[in-house]
Amino acid sequence: MMTPSYALYRNRLETYFDRTAAAAWEQLTSDAPVSRIRATVRAGRDRMRDTLLGWLPADMTGMRLLDAGCGTGALAVEAARRGAEVVAIDVARNLVEVARRRAPEGLPIEWRVGDMTDPALGRFDHVVAMDSLIHYPAFDVAEVVRDLADRTQRSVLLTFTPASPALRLMHRLGGLFPRADRAPAIVPTDPRLLRTLIHAALPAAHIARSERVSSSFYISQAIEVVP
Repeated sequence: MMTPSYALYRNRLETYFDRTAAAAWEQLTSDAPVSRIRATVRAGRDRMRDTLLGWLPADMTGMRLLDAGCGTGALAVEAARRGAEVVAIDVARNLVEVARRRAPEGLPIEWRVGDMTDPALGRFDHVVAMDSLIHYPAFDVAEVVRDLADRTQRSVLLTFTPASPALRLMHRLGGLFPRADRAPAIVPTDPRLLRTLIHAALPAAHIARSERVSSSFYISQAIEVVP
């Protein structure tokens, strides 16, 4: 069961991506020219996606994967190419429509608009939540991870924005940039706090791997939770 704050932040994201930034996000996740600021974000996201894909099996035949917060679908497409049956879900209808248009025909991907925590999505071998939880407080992230892990056999891979003085300064500077270059509000998280909350929510689970990606205005940390 999700908290009221989770619902509040989720609704803000839906509004941002569907009404404010759909075109900008479509451009960012394409090969189209972007500003220097956005280029660093694009490069960082590419590196993070490669990291998470590197933690998944090369052959995913017979496996079921949830792309929780699929955005424009790049990770979902790669997982499906490896043989996985993919459920790709996002709160932003416009982004899912972009993903649907971009995806090659014939891949086993079910595109959905909705909440990643919906139990009707079923059970999975792996779940990936790349940059879809970075807008939530740490206690909500831990709740979501617990909910997903309860329906996941092998691993839950997620990213968060690690808190640091440098990052706080960067966010303050980011407020000076043109509105088109601003991302939705990100909630920096203390890595130790998040680990503590995840262990409290999932006492039997362990965090197997962790890796940080820094690319100027993109800073994100990935962790692998094994239920």
